[in-house]
Amino acid sequence: MSDDNSEGSDRNVDLGSTRGFGSNLEESNLSGSDSDSDPDDEPNQGLFDDLLSGEPIFENKEVLRPSYTPHELPHRSDQINKMATILVAALRGETPSNILIYGKTGTGKTASAKFVSKELESTSKKYSVPCEVEYINCEVTDTQYRVLAQLANKFIEENERVIETQIDSLEALLDDLDEYDDTITSDESDPDSETTASDVPGDDSFVDDGVAETTEPNFDANSSTDLESGESEPVNRVDLSTGDTVDLTSSESDSPVETGGSDTVVDDDRSSAGSETEGDTDRSHDDDYEHPLADTPFSSAADVEDRIASLEADRESFEEVPMTGWPTDRVYSVFFDAVDYSERVVVIMLDEIDKLVEKSGDDTLYNLSRMNSELQNSRVSIIGISNDLKFTDFLDPRVKSSLGEEEIVFPPYDANQLRDILQHRSEVAFKGDALSPDVIPLCAAFAAQEHGDARRALDLLRTAGELAERAQAETIVEEHVRQAQDKIELDRVVEVVRTLPTQSKLVLFAIILLEKNGVHSINTGEVFNIYKRLCEEIDADVLTQRRVTDLISELDMLGIVNAVVVSKGRYGRTKEISLSVPIEETEAVLLSDSRLSDIDDVQPFVQARFDN
Repeated sequence: MSDDNSEGSDRNVDLGSTRGFGSNLEESNLSGSDSDSDPDDEPNQGLFDDLLSGEPIFENKEVLRPSYTPHELPHRSDQINKMATILVAALRGETPSNILIYGKTGTGKTASAKFVSKELESTSKKYSVPCEVEYINCEVTDTQYRVLAQLANKFIEENERVIETQIDSLEALLDDLDEYDDTITSDESDPDSETTASDVPGDDSFVDDGVAETTEPNFDANSSTDLESGESEPVNRVDLSTGDTVDLTSSESDSPVETGGSDTVVDDDRSSAGSETEGDTDRSHDDDYEHPLADTPFSSAADVEDRIASLEADRESFEEVPMTGWPTDRVYSVFFDAVDYSERVVVIMLDEIDKLVEKSGDDTLYNLSRMNSELQNSRVSIIGISNDLKFTDFLDPRVKSSLGEEEIVFPPYDANQLRDILQHRSEVAFKGDALSPDVIPLCAAFAAQEHGDARRALDLLRTAGELAERAQAETIVEEHVRQAQDKIELDRVVEVVRTLPTQSKLVLFAIILLEKNGVHSINTGEVFNIYKRLCEEIDADVLTQRRVTDLISELDMLGIVNAVVVSKGRYGRTKEISLSVPIEETEAVLLSDSRLSDIDDVQPFVQARFDN
């Protein structure tokens, strides 16, 4: 029995075997780990197997997402070139004109602006010109405080990186300076770097009479020597017993010196050569070791250390701006100082700039557009991107004049242009023959109906591919595109309606209730009457009828309703409103809001409105 156990313990078996089952079970219980044969794990083993069994259709799905910035933007070369001709001033150290970019959703505004920004930054690095582009989405960062805080923190981070790099360079310079000083000291103390009497063949460092010979010149004014004339250089001898120096070139030492019965003759020519060698060594030393501070603005190590201390003090003075809590003027002051810390040209790109103006007015744009008059080191330019061509009508005239120096309009794409865009992206996004011939034209046709929205076309193509992949189809066909169209429409409605403000939801709810009760060609007054009753039901503030009319216009711009201004002759003009989205799904999304879900039964209110 023991032999079997010992034989089994020496046998190598893989993890799937039953080796040591009893002992392993005990060990697994002690360690808390699960056994490989746990039956509870078996149902989960094949959860994704079926989904992974099919061949993937996508090669790179990210190419079809709106966040992707392609290397080439078809049918937008004119707009891109115009932006480039304006922003090229930044590469000359000048302040570029402010730019306002207009166009409907999906016309390539943001993609083109980001493309030009990347080219600008890469070119600035190529020519060592300080130029930076900062992008802010004002649909997310929609208040003056948040915009200034986000910009301030970005520039503080950039300044800290620059300071860190400068400190590293200065510390490396100090290290080079220390190494240089060590090298000089080592050369001066190295006995091999000087020519002594011991270097002359046939001579001894110490002669028998206790006098050492040196080849150092005698700097006595009465004993000058012309080395070029061939005359011998004065050679000194030091009496080691007395410390006195004996001049070998004097008249008293013309004959060989007798030292204990032996003659020691010093060859003057060789001594002179020794001095020349020493001079050559000094000159080559100067050539080989250039001082580390030679090409710098510093004159000493103390200057370098002072500069490091100054940079560290600057770094310590930076204070990150919290997203709430500071007075706006303090935030602006920190942002101003952070931008002006070093010499550079800054381009601030404000996407969805109309959202910022709508929520917090034009104070932010006023401050940004006027700050160049106060900056000393840097220059700031603004690129505003908007879907609303009329948002500047609400700006202060001073802001409008300074902000809208250059305007670029992006027209909608037509079906042929959308087809080119999809074809260009699909070559990178999909594998082989994953697309049937009618897929791209159908996606382009659907998107062309939506005001030439390239983003919608890309979403359609990507969603069609995802549906085909889930169905484990090898090819994307027309049916997948139509399914994607329905899915995107519903998803868009759900997302847009879900994120609406409460007041907009109440206005939309009023329109839905009127349509459900058979009212067609709804006018603004009818919507306002139901809206007031809904506000009373949930205890919400009641806006004016003019403001409700503005909210209806916003819903129209989002594509949720269709509002057309019609003339009633002598009765004036009014808006006729109709829903552009499925009623049932939209109502379900509205009722999922916690405040609107408090409305128990609105039918009596609608009936009361008709009775009146």
